Amino acid sequence: MAADLAAEAADGQQPPPARTSRTARTSAKGEQTRARLIAAARTLLAGEGFARFSTRNVAALCGISHGMCHYHFQDRTDLIVAVARDIGPEWIGPMEAAVDGPGSFSERAERVIGLLTQPEGPDLSRLHSALHWFALNDDRVRVAVDAEYRRWRECFVRLFQVLADEHGGAFDPAPPGTALAAAADGLAALQSLDSPVDPEVTVRVLVTGLATAAVRP
Repeated sequence: MAADLAAEAADGQQPPPARTSRTARTSAKGEQTRARLIAAARTLLAGEGFARFSTRNVAALCGISHGMCHYHFQDRTDLIVAVARDIGPEWIGPMEAAVDGPGSFSERAERVIGLLTQPEGPDLSRLHSALHWFALNDDRVRVAVDAEYRRWRECFVRLFQVLADEHGGAFDPAPPGTALAAAADGLAALQSLDSPVDPEVTVRVLVTGLATAAVRP
């Protein structure tokens, strides 16, 4: 080890500083503070009056200084973007697992249908509404939200790619995949309003109809 350090010094390169236990503790504490701030931001965004959302209110909810909030997040937009990315694993992750898991198109479609028939939780629904509102008024938020929705739509495109492969690449999976994603978003909106629409029947008609239309000569 000493010989290696000496060789690096001889080459004019300084060895990286050792990571002390104190540095590790400080880093862990910083990550915990950042996670607390994101959790507080989620609470405020999912609540009433999200249009008055501010870093000062987030810091107050966390019980930390406003300056500490700005140490972790440059501004309000930075914090909102972090929330948009933080919720991705909750609504996109399960769909990615359902689509990318083993099985035929029919087997994967059944997993997808099962997920789409589950109503979105009220907090997550309100978060999406808040993020959409901010996206209309802030380009940085719009870019972040759009990236998450592209990832969401790509799940359905990959689902129909499986069907296309089963039929020798007979069609482009993007149109039916995008159509199903758009319909799923609309169904989620209806479910959030307690609409009497039967989600399972609706999703099955969508998936079956799109699949049939895609493979039809």
